[in-house]
Amino acid sequence: MIFVPVAVVVQGNKLFSHLGQETASVGVVVLKDILPLALIPPIFLYVGSTLSGWEIGAEDPIHLSKNIVLLVSLCYFVALFAGFIGLAVLLRWMAPTYDASLELSRHLTVVATVATPMVIGSLAHLYPHIFVNMLVIIPALIWSMFLLYRGVPVLLDTTPQQGMLMASSLIAIVLVATVTLLGVTVVLWTHGFGPSLGL
Repeated sequence: MIFVPVAVVVQGNKLFSHLGQETASVGVVVLKDILPLALIPPIFLYVGSTLSGWEIGAEDPIHLSKNIVLLVSLCYFVALFAGFIGLAVLLRWMAPTYDASLELSRHLTVVATVATPMVIGSLAHLYPHIFVNMLVIIPALIWSMFLLYRGVPVLLDTTPQQGMLMASSLIAIVLVATVTLLGVTVVLWTHGFGPSLGL
């Protein structure tokens, strides 16, 4: 799955068509694709945070204890895994509106394919500097959106117009969920439910 985004640039919709014809079960897709994609960024985060600490601006790097970084990484994994599964279920729920396939395994494949550039971009966690991470994540996000708009009509067996509307709806939902998650995180952190950063 990790090479799918690169191959799409070369092969176009043929690769998506091939993925759509695969008959993997939901469990296989979750174990083979979703689980590794949810594991990789937290591992990079743990390694980068413990080795070099987080750099925010010109101040000295922020170093947290290994136990705190491990807890943050575990929460990161749970959030990613739940988010990937949740997005696939949400896509499946929207499918009848857009005359798309109802097979959950196909929706999981869409999520795994679209998430792959972001997971590749999480390599930036190995050097946790806010500016470096933004430079890497923004192109990865654009790459993911390209794959979403190209992949939804083919993988979910719907028209390009319906696929575009479905992909746009998913982006809107993800944006709302991201802002909500950031808000909840800030509120919890300011009320003492997070590690002290010493700022």
